[in-house]
Amino acid sequence: MKKNKNKNKKTKNPWPTKEAMKQVYEMNLWGTNNAQFYSGEGSHHPEIVRPYLTAVSSFLMGFKKPITVCDLGCGDFNIGKELVKHTDNYFAVDIVPELIAHLQLTYKEEKLKFFCLDISTDDLPTGDCVILRQVLQHLSNIEVHNILNKLKYFKFIILTEHLPNGSFTPNKNILSGQGIRIKKQSGIKIIAPPFNFQVKEEKQLLSNKLSENKGIIVTTLYTVF
Repeated sequence: MKKNKNKNKKTKNPWPTKEAMKQVYEMNLWGTNNAQFYSGEGSHHPEIVRPYLTAVSSFLMGFKKPITVCDLGCGDFNIGKELVKHTDNYFAVDIVPELIAHLQLTYKEEKLKFFCLDISTDDLPTGDCVILRQVLQHLSNIEVHNILNKLKYFKFIILTEHLPNGSFTPNKNILSGQGIRIKKQSGIKIIAPPFNFQVKEEKQLLSNKLSENKGIIVTTLYTVF
């Protein structure tokens, strides 16, 4: 009798996002730089960080009255710590409990609060502007969809994504984790199918072309309403 080779083949189940992100820091999968928590070159390389801070700071300082910012997926906070001064309140969110506990001990300002949340499933702090910097690119389409359903209640979204060079098919699905869609010659575009996120205005703030044909990091400002 011919055996069914697929009979005992196990279906690959996605690892919970919290566990995947905890492993990133526990195993220094994005590097270490001799730090307890390190969010990789995207949060530390001067050629990426400096122009980003200039563009986002300029936007935040353009308001007569400072606004409240929700930084979703704040990582090691190397970038967020430079933006707090331009806001009325700054809510920094990440999914890794140990990371948030470390940040709470390290950064103390009256206008700054840290939250340990799964932004796909938990309620978000309220505010005027969301910052999502290279976060959605690590998440499955289901999680991205869940997050976008919550973002429609904010006025502004500053979204940064690592995208392939040239033309590509957006929003190919992946399992959540340390990897991103660029391995599939894809990247996140929230206004494209299957998300079709509705915005009033879209404006590119910044585009960083990476060396060795590793793609581009694009920061886009969306006005929601």
